[in-house]
Amino acid sequence: MESSTTHSDNTRHRGNRHGRSEEARQAVLEAADDLLAERGFAGVTMEGIAARAGVAKQTIYRWWPSKVDVLLEAFTEDMAEHLTPEDLGDLGADLRVHLARLADFLTESDPGAVFRALTGQAQHDPQLAARLRDDHLSHQRTRDALPLRRAIARGDLPADLDVDTALDHLVGPIHYRVLVTGAPVPREFTDDLVAAFLDRHRAGPR
Repeated sequence: MESSTTHSDNTRHRGNRHGRSEEARQAVLEAADDLLAERGFAGVTMEGIAARAGVAKQTIYRWWPSKVDVLLEAFTEDMAEHLTPEDLGDLGADLRVHLARLADFLTESDPGAVFRALTGQAQHDPQLAARLRDDHLSHQRTRDALPLRRAIARGDLPADLDVDTALDHLVGPIHYRVLVTGAPVPREFTDDLVAAFLDRHRAGPR
């Protein structure tokens, strides 16, 4: 759904899989992304989304009860599309590529802006916090674990590895910089996270 950042060529949704209704749905999701990046959470309204997407407001309400629901779906689709780790056959390569992509996604893209806005809003909305954590981010955590689970299956990591703790060490510092300190998350930083993890677990070449 990203359409206004330097990464738009890589992250724009493509195709009209289910005819006009799917085309309209994708237009709504892209419009929500764009408006949030331009105006912030408070500046996004269902009326504004409808106008940007070129659809009737009633059409949006038929699919989503609120702007939060639109933004959650937009963010979830973008995560699944762009943050599913590649299988390069090597744990170090898999992690370096995935962590760098995660950092770019969260800091440079419209979906990253959606994530930051939803996370900020969730601090004042316990129901949204639970939905974001349990219904959306949990699926990304499962995807984040794929390189580790593949490495365990290959025998490159110990079978008794605590995957949850390993994920905290790998992706936790990225989220901390994005959401707390605001510090940049360059490739050197994510590569260092991978190197430290590999050293700690003796998981083969860097």
